[in-house]
Amino acid sequence: MALADDWSWPHASIAGAKVVKTPHFDRIAREGVMFTNAFVTSPSCTPSRASIVTGQYHWRLEEAANLHSTLDKKFEVYTDLLEKAGYHVGSSRKGVAPANIEMGGRKTNPVGHGYEKLQFFLQARPAGKPFCYWFGSRDPHRPYKEGSGVASGMDASQVDVPACLPDSSQVRSDICDYYWAVQRFDRHLGRLLETLEKAGELDNTIIVVTSDNGMPFPRCKANLYDLGTHIPLAIRWPDKIKAGRIVDDFVSLQDLAPTFLEAAGLKPPTTMTGRSLMNILTSEKTGQIDRNRDKVFTGKERHNMCRQDKSGYPCRAVRTKDFLYIRNFKPDRWPAGDPEPISTQGIYGDVDASPTKTYMLEHKNAPQVKHLFELAFNKRPAEELYDLNKDPNQMSNVACNAEYAKIKEKLALILTKELKTTKDPRILGNGDIFDKYPYYHGEFIEKPSDEV
Repeated sequence: MALADDWSWPHASIAGAKVVKTPHFDRIAREGVMFTNAFVTSPSCTPSRASIVTGQYHWRLEEAANLHSTLDKKFEVYTDLLEKAGYHVGSSRKGVAPANIEMGGRKTNPVGHGYEKLQFFLQARPAGKPFCYWFGSRDPHRPYKEGSGVASGMDASQVDVPACLPDSSQVRSDICDYYWAVQRFDRHLGRLLETLEKAGELDNTIIVVTSDNGMPFPRCKANLYDLGTHIPLAIRWPDKIKAGRIVDDFVSLQDLAPTFLEAAGLKPPTTMTGRSLMNILTSEKTGQIDRNRDKVFTGKERHNMCRQDKSGYPCRAVRTKDFLYIRNFKPDRWPAGDPEPISTQGIYGDVDASPTKTYMLEHKNAPQVKHLFELAFNKRPAEELYDLNKDPNQMSNVACNAEYAKIKEKLALILTKELKTTKDPRILGNGDIFDKYPYYHGEFIEKPSDEV
């Protein structure tokens, strides 16, 4: 698996994005399956990655529901199960992180023993042994070299600026810097494919390319709107997957763990809340394949330590084709972090420092920025509802509109049922435990590199 860090849908050339070029991701999509409705369970690195390896919602994983936490060894991970079944398991770069792995009782990261690059991992593999490899890129995570995107030749005037961000030269250039980092991830992916091909393993290997959460911009990463949770996903496996298919089923990245296990002939543990994608991958159909996959559930607990009382911003959501319904459990809190400096995070610390954030702070009272600033940084009501047919960018909350009352009630019941079924502490009355878990800051520091 090749996992990007902070990459939103649809920022790939095959998905229709302008300016950014992703030829190697495009190849995986053309020669396999591209999913148009893939979502993370949480738009934050540690909980998202913990969810991927365990095949469970992050709210079931205790401390791992938070950023800068740990994943207790009692939670089974697909990598350990594959290793017990005889697989050679390893990883490079960022695994379940940022996290203090030792505090969870583990000696190595849950994604497997670390190798400098794929080549060395394959050289260490016993002859004929099946393998499972995790490449966790640091791209396109911030910080960026300011102006790097435009300097590489990108035309900022052609950038599609998301509706939640102001359209200015600074923001356009910042998006180009993000695109440049996406393209570096794609170059890494290309080198991984070359290494597999040279080893004679390219066509009999399941290759999954995706991201742990959305782009690091205001109202994107660390938010339950699409630019925080909706991510690219393409899977290639020539021996089993008919090429060139586009699938519209709603899938969650917690579905990957049971998929890998089923592909290896193993039965996923009953603790996994994710559902195997094998029936979709082995189908020859396009569009909507499994009619039961008509929704996904997402959520967030504590991201950065950016509130005076060390709390997070707990929220849960259900996303369907037509609507996004969000429940904010603590609407009295600032969703992006307190507007006063907290430690090293600065103000609104759940939003990564960036030229875009700076621009919005400096121009928050300007007519073209004021509303966008309020959407990104101001407090939010307990319920949000967005009509995606009329408002695909999720800018107008209709939760209080009488005409949507029945729809809101229905979605609220669907969300509550799923949270109860999966034993979410937030819905069972003991959700404040998430605010009491330790915060292990600085446990993962790595600069982007061109080496794979």
